Amino acid sequence: MASARPHDSDSSDDNSSANGKSADRIKDSAQQIWLAGLGAFAKMQQEGSKAFEALVKDGAGMQKKTQQAAEETLSQAQQRMAGFASEFGSKAAGQWGKLENIFEERVARALEKLGTPTAADMAALQARVDVLEAQLKKQQAHGGAAKEAAPARASRNATRGATRKTAAPTASAPKKTTLRRSKAG
Repeated sequence: MASARPHDSDSSDDNSSANGKSADRIKDSAQQIWLAGLGAFAKMQQEGSKAFEALVKDGAGMQKKTQQAAEETLSQAQQRMAGFASEFGSKAAGQWGKLENIFEERVARALEKLGTPTAADMAALQARVDVLEAQLKKQQAHGGAAKEAAPARASRNATRGATRKTAAPTASAPKKTTLRRSKAG
C-alpha cells in the first residue's frame, strides 16, 4: 500500500502541468481573437467608405430585383381579378337576361288577361287602317266633292256606333242588390 501513494502524487503533478498548458492555449487563442478583431476594425476604418459604397450598390440592386418581383406579382393579381370580374359580369348578365325574360312573359300574360291588345294586334290594326285610308283616298279621287260628305258622315256615325257599343255593356244591366235580413231572436 505504501507504493500506491507515491504513484498518486505523480498523477497530480501531471494534471497540474496539463491544466497550465490548457490555460496558456486559451490565453493565446483569446489574444489572437482580440488581435483579429482590432485588425478588422483598423481595416474597416481604412476601407470603410469603399465598403459602404459597395453595400449601397448591392442594396440598390436588391431593391430593383424585389421591385420587379412585386410588379410582376401585382400584374398577375390584376390579370386574375380582371378575369374574375369579366366572368362574374357575364354570369350576372346571363342571370339578368333570364330575369328580364321572365318579367316580360308575366307582364304579357297579365296584359292578355286584362284584354290589352298585343303589339301584333296593334300592328294588324294599323295595317287595316292604312288599307282603309288608301281606299278612302281612291274613292275621294274618283267620286269628287259631292261624295266626300257621305263618307265623312258615315265615318262619324261608325265612330259613334263603336263608342256606343263599347259604352253599352257598362251601362246595360243594373246590379241587383239583395237585402239580407238579420234573424232577430
